[in-house]
Amino acid sequence: MVAATIAFAEAERECLRRECGPGHLTGSAWMVSPDRTRTLLTHHRKLDKWLQLGGHADGDPDLLAVALREAREESGLASVRAVSGAVFDVDRHWIPPRKTEPGHYHYDLRFLIEADPNEPLVISNESKDLAWVKVAGVTVLNPEESMARMVRKTAALRAE
Repeated sequence: MVAATIAFAEAERECLRRECGPGHLTGSAWMVSPDRTRTLLTHHRKLDKWLQLGGHADGDPDLLAVALREAREESGLASVRAVSGAVFDVDRHWIPPRKTEPGHYHYDLRFLIEADPNEPLVISNESKDLAWVKVAGVTVLNPEESMARMVRKTAALRAE
């Protein structure tokens, strides 16, 4: 996935814009509690899946800033902070066509973001719901490898 994302970014000058036909870069927040036992997921309205928070770069080359912005906008949380500036995970996933939008790929750079699970949540119009869930239970809500991989990486962090 990393190699595919690099190749895509090198081939597509407009890779940071959602108008880029084949796909575009996105920034996501794998939001965790300070003890790394819970993660904040959104029940995505359009995709009807439980996912991490995140979204389109819309031209911003700082995908960590994109992930932080999307985390705040989609959760209502003010206390979000990057655990590190390093990319936590990279994923390429297909977004199916919709009425006004052809199918395309999201080349998603994901960052480990910490937040306070006691802070009140505000559900945005992009979500059906938001929930802090046990990391170990994420794959019950969404069994895709993309999510399972972040669960394994989080478990490895706790083991360190």
